[in-house]
Amino acid sequence: MNLESRRMKVLIVDDETLARRLIREYLGVHSDMDVVGESENGMDAVKDITELNPDLVFLDIQMPKLTGLEVLELTGRRSGVIFTTAYDHYALKAFDLHAVDYLLKPFSQARFDAALTKARRSLGTEEPALRQLMADTSTRLTRILVRDRHQVHVLPLEQVSYVQAQDDYVSIRSAGRDYLKTQSLSELTAQLDPTQFVRVHRSYLLNLGHLQKLERSSKDSHVAIMRCGQQIPISRAGYDRLIAIIDKR
Repeated sequence: MNLESRRMKVLIVDDETLARRLIREYLGVHSDMDVVGESENGMDAVKDITELNPDLVFLDIQMPKLTGLEVLELTGRRSGVIFTTAYDHYALKAFDLHAVDYLLKPFSQARFDAALTKARRSLGTEEPALRQLMADTSTRLTRILVRDRHQVHVLPLEQVSYVQAQDDYVSIRSAGRDYLKTQSLSELTAQLDPTQFVRVHRSYLLNLGHLQKLERSSKDSHVAIMRCGQQIPISRAGYDRLIAIIDKR
């Protein structure tokens, strides 16, 4: 049985009660749609997507606690997503590819129905436009999200001292505690402001705001002494990169 001939589980994610009610109303004329839940914020959405495993998610972008894009990052959701938002910005162009849809509030029943048609066709695939949107919008993070079982830790960048690569994970030192996140150090480095977070070693990324001093450890090598007391090795290329950024300040 293909996806277009069976009933589909739908999750509605929006912090506005009236917005969720409108989507329910619009879904009412579609006999193949079953609303399995509603989430009022990003944290709830992460939990509900994981537990309910819906086929289709109507996802608001601007919400309390976590944004819609952060929900996607934490859940790994890449298909069956229709964004609903009152904000028109550059991401709208990505959805012109019709891989996923982007409903700009307020939207009509006809516009909603068109979005459902696109979702039925693309459901079960990883939409190229959604992948591109995730890549584009995550270029510069404003905070780091770490999922730990049923908890989500939101780490403000100003509290992150350094990051260390550990096999398929990174260990993030923030406010005196270490957090493990499944991500490569190279990927995380690319998402952070390079004038603030500097890759000083193949295994280390440091926050310049937490750097206390540099010390020479041998004739050709240095270490970074962080405010938390941690000593971080610096490669020759990392030292040149670090000094170049410091000199520009």
